[in-house]
Amino acid sequence: MRKIKFKKKIQISAAFDRRHKDPSKDYGIHGCNIHFILIGEKGAITFLLYTNWYLPHVAKEFKYQLDHTGCTPIPADIGYHSPYPMYEGQKPREEICQYIGVPCYSDGSSLDADAYYEELVEKGSKGLWKKMIKYYKERFINERN
Repeated sequence: MRKIKFKKKIQISAAFDRRHKDPSKDYGIHGCNIHFILIGEKGAITFLLYTNWYLPHVAKEFKYQLDHTGCTPIPADIGYHSPYPMYEGQKPREEICQYIGVPCYSDGSSLDADAYYEELVEKGSKGLWKKMIKYYKERFINERN
């Protein structure tokens, strides 16, 4: 079997406060997110971590400690992005996927994300990438040869 080349990316999105008195313009608040993205020639695997790190004025408003000691991260999603359907009847979710650049068939699990969070905490990014590579191979190589 030939060696698979991967592109590894980490994207960090900023926290926001988009509250508005007009409910049709109220987008709420959200903390900073960390998104780990593993891209190979057959698709991509993504792990999303909600940090619960809020903007300082929001943290003060809700009495969160500004040093974030009371803000536990939440493993939000582990998922795949595929250029082809992974099960019968699956419809593309995006016309052009930001990770694979073509129409995208994707799915994920918040429940399965816990194991990836534990790997990150116990073994750091090296352990997380290794677990994501294993998932990539299970999802794209073993299912579709």
